[in-house]
This record gives sequence, structure tokens and C-alpha cells, in this order.
Amino acid sequence: MSNKDLLDNIKKLRELTGVGFKDCKLALDESNGDIEKSVEFLRKKGIAKASKKMSRTASEGLVLVKEDKGEIAIIEINSETDFVAKNKDFISFCKELLEITFMAKGDLNKINNFKMKDGSLVKDSLVNLIAKIGEKITIRRTNFFDNKQGSNFFYVHSAVEKNIGKIISIVKLDGIYKGKNEDLGSKISMHIAASNPLAIDKNGIEKKIIDKELEIIKAEIMNSGKPKEMAEKISKGKITKFINDNTLLNQLWIMDPKKKVSDILKENKTDKEVKVLDFVRYKVGEGV
Repeated sequence: MSNKDLLDNIKKLRELTGVGFKDCKLALDESNGDIEKSVEFLRKKGIAKASKKMSRTASEGLVLVKEDKGEIAIIEINSETDFVAKNKDFISFCKELLEITFMAKGDLNKINNFKMKDGSLVKDSLVNLIAKIGEKITIRRTNFFDNKQGSNFFYVHSAVEKNIGKIISIVKLDGIYKGKNEDLGSKISMHIAASNPLAIDKNGIEKKIIDKELEIIKAEIMNSGKPKEMAEKISKGKITKFINDNTLLNQLWIMDPKKKVSDILKENKTDKEVKVLDFVRYKVGEGV
């Protein structure tokens, strides 16, 4: 590593960790110039309890989607502010990362070690971008839908550019045929973006989520002064409503609230039943 490269890396490491010149140089020497490993080295030594920037919350950013030959990749990349989410360098990085995500089939570990157009690894380019822009930036999550079974559809809400937005949903459906009922796919993905289901049906909701909701419901009813027997009865009705409101098949169809999504699937049956095989919904910063 040349003296110039070493000095550049020390500058980046100091920017990320707030640690002094001497300790940053030691960390880089011990980590063979790898910024990410250097941060880990400093944290293990207790010199940097946490990176200055990486300890901050990044809940803005973008969601991007790419479709090719029926396969779809999606990625969420976060920044601290919406101002950075509109930055040309940030958007350019996100677009290139989307292409890599598609090639890596959504495998985040592979993505971090992919080479970008300039020859640098994704994880190193990320560090460089953080140092340049001055905000925490994270590759939060990815997913990939293959074309081996069913048909994939997506919807972009609050689009800032083509296939880039704040909310993107993808759905995989079986029983979709071109020229017959293919328009259903985009409608279902739009419904998912708007209604934010937790799962396809009751079996897809984690037991701990239902148990926690039931606990809250019971406590709320008991605190209102209702007898225990009545509280038990009311809580069963409320938890059923919670499940229906949060499972895709039981949700009211956004385009006709008199029907459920399951009714719409039945109405669009052609040669075979229409089934929801899988879906995802990414909203920028949700849950951060």
C-alpha cells in the first residue's frame, strides 16, 4: 500500500471511528488495510466503542427492484436523511448495487464481496461512500424471486425513478396465464403495498406475535373493568380480527372492500386456482 493510500485509509477510519491517527494506523497494519476489519479491531481493543457514524440511526434511503426474464431482485439501502437519499453518488451506488443483488440472487454475504465497476469490493465502496457523504449508510436487506414456479409481479409506491421508490412489494402467484388473468398480479402487489399484510394466512404469523397481541388485548379489556369471562370472550373476537386484518387472504380487497383477497383469487380462476406462493413488502426505514 502506498503512503497516499495509507493516509487516505487512515482518514476514512478516523472519520468512521473518531479514533486517533496512531491507533488507526496500527489497526490498518494489523488488518492488512481492510477498513471493515480495522473497525472491528479497534472495537475489540475497546478504543472505539462504536463507530461514530455507524452507531447512528439510518432510517431514510431507497428501495430498488429489478425484473428480468421473470426473476426479480429487491434491495433496501438506508441513509440517515432524505437529503442523502437524493444525492447523485448515493443513487448511483444504489443502482449498481441492485445489479449486483440480481447477479448474487439476493445473497447479502455474496453482495458484500462482489466487485463493483471500479474494481473495489462492495463493502469497501460502502465505507468510501460513508466517508465521502458523511452519513451512515447501510445495506439493510435483500430478496430474490426466481422463475422456477409461478409468476412474479411488483409494484413501486412513491417512485422517485423507474423501479426506485419508498415502498416496493413483490408477489409470486400460481395460476396466472398471459392474456387471461395476468393483470391480477400487479393489483395484488399494489394491495400488498397499501395494506401491509404480515403473512399469507394465519399459519404464516409467528406464534409470539399472536401471543403478544393477545396479551395486550386481554390487559386492555381487564383494565376497562370487564369480568374475566367476558374478557376471554371479547379477546377471542379481537384476536381473530387482528389475524384477519394482517393476513393477505383475509384482508378486505382495497379495490372492493365488500370482498376479501381470497374472493378475488377465486374469481380470477382460469385453468387452475390462483394461489399466493410468496410475497415481500419493503418500506424504507420500517422497523429501524
